[in-house]
Amino acid sequence: MSVPIIRTRQLCREYLVGAQTVKALIDFSVDIQHGEFVAIVGPSGSGKSTCMHLLGCLDTPSAGEYHLDGQNISRLDADALAGIRRRKIGFVFQSFNLLGGANAIANVELPLVYGGVSRAQRLEQARAALDSVGLADRGHHLPAQLSGGQMQRVAIARAIVNRPALVLADEPTGALDTQTGQEIMALLESLNRCGMTVVVITHEAEIAAFAQRVLYFRDGRLIEDRSTSGVNAVTPTTLPKIGEAHHEAQ
Repeated sequence: MSVPIIRTRQLCREYLVGAQTVKALIDFSVDIQHGEFVAIVGPSGSGKSTCMHLLGCLDTPSAGEYHLDGQNISRLDADALAGIRRRKIGFVFQSFNLLGGANAIANVELPLVYGGVSRAQRLEQARAALDSVGLADRGHHLPAQLSGGQMQRVAIARAIVNRPALVLADEPTGALDTQTGQEIMALLESLNRCGMTVVVITHEAEIAAFAQRVLYFRDGRLIEDRSTSGVNAVTPTTLPKIGEAHHEAQ
């Protein structure tokens, strides 16, 4: 049996707030296989954001173990975790996190700059990543010249440009209207069909419906792990071709 991309065992995260210990994540144990599309769902304060920070190597657990792509990273220091993030994980955030003064190509190139990739190779990979999200003709546009949906596509291109083992998307549709949000989820779904492991953090049932598997959190605990059809009411076949002119240009 293949090694899971994610394996956690009794993962816990506690925070000291004044004199009180807050248990943000309690005994989280799960296996996620390569190529899965998983949604982590729960209300505010449920532990899903804490879980995302641990899975994304943005934080370290108080107890338990986390293996990413076969490597135990539970006790790595900050520099080692930064290296793991750079090589293994692509991030997509609600607020896009693009550099306003840099064009789309330069934004997509950033992970490769930190990885020491040559300029020629960076440019080639950035253009390929933009093409894969339907923005081959927007490479020289600044974020302010793009719609919200296009900015999130640039962010997704940046997340996948170094071919990470895992794509983590934290509320990727939160700043978008419903239709554009569904288009972004259809894009993530199509990337997953190409073999990428995708984990989406959301509080919206219609977004979670794109996933093949849903992990439900409440009060810091995983309360349900359920397989789904992975087919949303709006599927990629009912949407415009990725990159096609649509209401995003508004």
